[in-house]
Amino acid sequence: MPVSATDDEALFVLTAAMLTPAQFPSVLADDYPAACAGLGLEAVTDGYGLIFGQDGTGARWTVAVSDTALVACALAAWDCGLEYDLSPDEHSVIAALPGWPLPVAVAAPGVAAPHDPDEKEAGRPLSPPDSDQWGPAQRRMGADEIALQWRAWREQLGDPAGSGAPEAAQAADDEGTERATRTGGGLHPGVRRALTAAQEYVNTPPPPGRIRSAAAGEGVRTLRVDGPDWSLVARTDDVAFVLLDEEPGEVLPVGRGPELPGLLEALDKLAVRPS
Repeated sequence: MPVSATDDEALFVLTAAMLTPAQFPSVLADDYPAACAGLGLEAVTDGYGLIFGQDGTGARWTVAVSDTALVACALAAWDCGLEYDLSPDEHSVIAALPGWPLPVAVAAPGVAAPHDPDEKEAGRPLSPPDSDQWGPAQRRMGADEIALQWRAWREQLGDPAGSGAPEAAQAADDEGTERATRTGGGLHPGVRRALTAAQEYVNTPPPPGRIRSAAAGEGVRTLRVDGPDWSLVARTDDVAFVLLDEEPGEVLPVGRGPELPGLLEALDKLAVRPS
């Protein structure tokens, strides 16, 4: 399928995403190989760009391309409010998959409303998870949102923003952790399980993408770590937050304490980073 907007057989590009070990939509899976498997793609080292669009009839399509640099440039331009013609060479198209695996809020102008292609002709379409039901996808997306809105979530623990007082911040850490994660005199069992599993990653590195690291300021990284039923988001100089499948919608903070800094440092050394 041509990735352009020149005829009825072409694709009207709406948006795109990266599918690499360091960057992939968390809605898809806990790690990069699983995300690829869910789309029927081979987990190649360089990854893919995912292009979401509609054909001339309005049908939804997801196109995987090998030209990740082109897709990354388009995303960077769009983030800056600039126009960018995302039209990869046809030789870079790896697969055209019916449907969209994640929500897309826009539609192509001048074509029919978005709908899935005929299943008999195109195969079973991809579809986003049910947003009304808490599950692994919602848990991972929740952790992504905390990473994006770190300051707002951090302030809920009572840390005086910009105070520059490590003692005050540590006291806020301890108070917030005591209030939100202690049950019956100990850490929430799910939080303890997640931290134990994260420590096991240090001993036995998990599949690529389970641990991801992104710049969050000078010398500071944001970590995103996932397991089969838990997600962790943290900053290497600060606290962590844990989300659990068994606790719908709950965000459980973990104070710095004596062990968290070393764990975050070790995880960051294992993390896949965007190139």
